[in-house]
Amino acid sequence: MRLSFLGRRCMGILIGSVVAIAAAADARAQNLVVTNGDFAKYTGTTPGTSGDSFTNVKPTGWSGGGGLIFVTNYSGVNNQGLYLPVYGPFPNSPLGGNFVEADGNPFYESGFSYLLSGLVSGQTYTLSFFQAGGQQTGFGNGLHTTEQWIVGLGTSGFSDVIGNGGVDHYYGGNDSTYSLGDPHGSVAVTPLMTTPSGGVTPWEQVTVSLKADASTDLLSFLAWGDNGNTVNLPPISFLDIAGNGAAVPEPASLALIVIGMLGVGAYRLCRRRSNPSKV
Repeated sequence: MRLSFLGRRCMGILIGSVVAIAAAADARAQNLVVTNGDFAKYTGTTPGTSGDSFTNVKPTGWSGGGGLIFVTNYSGVNNQGLYLPVYGPFPNSPLGGNFVEADGNPFYESGFSYLLSGLVSGQTYTLSFFQAGGQQTGFGNGLHTTEQWIVGLGTSGFSDVIGNGGVDHYYGGNDSTYSLGDPHGSVAVTPLMTTPSGGVTPWEQVTVSLKADASTDLLSFLAWGDNGNTVNLPPISFLDIAGNGAAVPEPASLALIVIGMLGVGAYRLCRRRSNPSKV
């Protein structure tokens, strides 16, 4: 059957809409899924209480987290009776529940990881999560701190080399470095947060892109404060992975979905105009 000019135009709109929706669906499918990204499941001590260090809480599916890394919550991080409270009141995560609190001073930290399987080597994936920043109460001394997360995807996690002779300093010593144990792994850095003295940086959602180099990789995180400075201000980073690891459409994907739905509506209108007798 030969289509009229208007009919061909309608068909073109429909095909474009289907392509846009399919592309959006494909982009969504490439997001990393972390099933315990809200740290709600654990086998050790209760988050937000004394003894809530990462290694004591033992969040399911996660490993590492030595040093001053904690799994806490809104009540715990604002409890001045617990270790490492921050200025505030510190706002609750947009997701509620548990989140990670990590000292970004390289002298007190270590990376922690989540094992992912079913990946496609060479495929680029995205991960959305929430980050925030703060300073421990009693510190700051009129100075701001900077906080960010280093995120890696590879067969090994992060390690850091503490600068200034590996000694905790209150003044000087910003030559620390970090590295991912897998030389073929992928590393991403989140936007830098700048926290005022005695203040906080509110929660913000960020997205990173990482390329898998094996079917099974470790998704790793390292809090990195003041560009690796060992000055004990200290800079504190917070982490809560969006939607318990559910795939979160990127802005580009959302735009494709909107374009596709608008296209479907335009196709229906076009069909009505080309076949007025069927309206």
